[in-house]
Amino acid sequence: MSDTIVHLNGEFLPIEQAKVSVLDRGFLFGDGVYEVIPVYGGHLFRLDQHLHRLEHSLAAIRLRNPHSHDRWHEILNELVQRNGGGDQSLYLQITRGVAPRLLAFPADNAPTVFAMSTPVRRSENAEQGIDAIVVDDSRWLHCDIKAITLLPAVLMRQQALDRGASEAIMLRDGLLTEGAACNVFVVLNGVAITPPHSERLLPGITRDLVVELCHRHTIPCEERDVTAAELRSADEVWITSSPSGVVPVLHLDDRAVGNSKPGPLWHRVSNLYRHYQNDFRAGLVT
Repeated sequence: MSDTIVHLNGEFLPIEQAKVSVLDRGFLFGDGVYEVIPVYGGHLFRLDQHLHRLEHSLAAIRLRNPHSHDRWHEILNELVQRNGGGDQSLYLQITRGVAPRLLAFPADNAPTVFAMSTPVRRSENAEQGIDAIVVDDSRWLHCDIKAITLLPAVLMRQQALDRGASEAIMLRDGLLTEGAACNVFVVLNGVAITPPHSERLLPGITRDLVVELCHRHTIPCEERDVTAAELRSADEVWITSSPSGVVPVLHLDDRAVGNSKPGPLWHRVSNLYRHYQNDFRAGLVT
């Protein structure tokens, strides 16, 4: 991390020199939003989709977007190049800025804008599969906002780790929502199914790409509610996220999913996703 260059409030500087006030509302209240954007071959993956989701999150918390889309392109691409290009993971966070510790929104406050990008290596779990647990979704009712208030997700992920698993998959009112840091697909009778967009879950960029790839390659795919019984009886379960791609779940609460090996539909979709990544690196798709 010692050579990492970050962007903070309009300035590029070494990460060790980046400082934020203790009165920042992100620190005091978790009053802010974020994005995580993969970078392949020095190119920001589906940047426009990430920026549209960022705009949605900002509007939902009534915070003005500090930059235009074109300006975001300039800043984030420069940050990637300053950190050497290649494959990276870019983290972008915007808070309501520095103000006295009062719950009411400060008037005419300058937001705090922070971004960093670091090298990333593909996890072996993406190929080998993971174990997961099922937990009640006790989070707030605006999960479509990519808010920085991630304590519930932190606690759920730790609960999974304490039980020897890697991820927590959530149910609310008997329906599947998402994982602590991922979207979820189940496969039933050869059909890939994922919960529809709603305030119950984050509209994942990787999730949407998987749906797009399924439709493009005539793989049966549905966006609909998934019951707890369907989750537990699924032939396959996958999780999707920008850092990890498409990852098979081998066990749920210590019970095998299918034959406890990555399933045939996962192999097909994972191959399509990897080919798309490689084409993106080569500049063949956007």
